[in-house]
Amino acid sequence: MTPEGQQKLRDELHRLKEVEMPQVVRDISTARDHGDLSENAEYHAAKERQGLIHARTLYVEDVLSRAEVIDPSKLSGHTVKFGAHVQLLNLDTEEQAEYQIVGPEESDINVGRISISSPLARALIGKQAGDEVTVRLPAGNRTYEIQEISYR
Repeated sequence: MTPEGQQKLRDELHRLKEVEMPQVVRDISTARDHGDLSENAEYHAAKERQGLIHARTLYVEDVLSRAEVIDPSKLSGHTVKFGAHVQLLNLDTEEQAEYQIVGPEESDINVGRISISSPLARALIGKQAGDEVTVRLPAGNRTYEIQEISYR
């Protein structure tokens, strides 16, 4: 994972522990004051939310404890690897796109960050500028030319 991805997960963990969990505990207490718990929808909803927050907290803690943080700005080279920013030309549509290859927890196609385990990233790993790669996607095969690779 990148340092940015690690920080984002740390921020989420802090928010879960320091904001969301105390709020849901207050919500449970308030709902409990309303009486009969067996028919108290607010209480059951708050308890369910508490369970979801707890599960997410455990998951984020686990991911952070096992994460290997790699700073792409300290990398270099002429081949695509984790952390690379890759400019591609779709040879079928002549559209250009830029993607950064990141860990699964930080991928977001809307901002151009693709998971290293995605079909496109797997096809790009180890390739150089000028290489063509064909990727099998659900919508059919796509062919891309790698135009530029950078680490920042």
